[in-house]
Amino acid sequence: MSTLSPTSTNQNFDFVVKNFIAGGVAGMCSKTTVAPLDRIKILLQAHNSHYKHLGVFSGLREIVSREHFFALYKGNFAQMVRIFPYAATQFTAFEIYKKHLGRLLGNRTQADKFIAGSCAGVTAVAFTYPLDTIRARLAFQITGEHIYTGIVHTAVSIFNDEGGLRALYRGFLPTICGMIPYAGFSFYSFEKLKYLCLKYFPNILCSSCDKNTGGLVLTIPGKLLCGGIAGAIAQSFSYPLDVTRRRMQLAMMNPATHKFSIGMVSTLLTIYRENGITKGLYRGMSINYLRAIPMVAVSFATYEVMKQFLNLDTGIKV
Repeated sequence: MSTLSPTSTNQNFDFVVKNFIAGGVAGMCSKTTVAPLDRIKILLQAHNSHYKHLGVFSGLREIVSREHFFALYKGNFAQMVRIFPYAATQFTAFEIYKKHLGRLLGNRTQADKFIAGSCAGVTAVAFTYPLDTIRARLAFQITGEHIYTGIVHTAVSIFNDEGGLRALYRGFLPTICGMIPYAGFSFYSFEKLKYLCLKYFPNILCSSCDKNTGGLVLTIPGKLLCGGIAGAIAQSFSYPLDVTRRRMQLAMMNPATHKFSIGMVSTLLTIYRENGITKGLYRGMSINYLRAIPMVAVSFATYEVMKQFLNLDTGIKV
């Protein structure tokens, strides 16, 4: 029976801590970058009465006009409280899963990166989902029509009035179903694109780095390009389930939308019957590309920069 030496244990702990920090910083930077687009996306997805007839940019202007500039960032503090542990857990879990799956499946397949990404996404969501529900409720509120006064009040109100912990996890199933392709394709696509850039475009999108074991790293534009494309691919597959999740999370805020609280399949079918594919299941998709592409690009780019800064390129030894 093999045991880890004290040196290996310290290296593993150091690896986990550094990845946790790198992932958390990457998540906070990426979400803050697109916070205004995140808010208008939620308002459009859930057909808010004040904004449902507007487009992306007219909606952003209306938020500033109806409320105020900082209303563009409504719910962003709750997002930061959620996104640091979420992104930190996701990136750290991905690196660990990737190492173990790589050894298990060998180098003959690229499936390890897709599976590792999916598992990492599910792990992160399971730990932080209630904060996503709270953030969505706060972002959906309109100035002058507030139901909740803050993160704690929102959590307590949902827990007491809507059925306890189960209410905080409403929409969890479609989130998990959407997370599997989203996180899987995000990580797989980024890793694949990164590899292709390092192999075929070393003089254009790469630069030398003494810390990196391979001697090359992506430049900042290279990181952003790979991350942006990866985000677009992932969102195309998972978006209808993201819409379903939002409708379920916000169902109890209006008597007319209580019908979306029953279950994932019922909500998905109701959205399809009432609004169809383009105006229902893919409603807000244009803004989702506008937010998802820079969000994922900044997330991966920041994470890669933090990995270089924290000297994480050599990975973990277990």
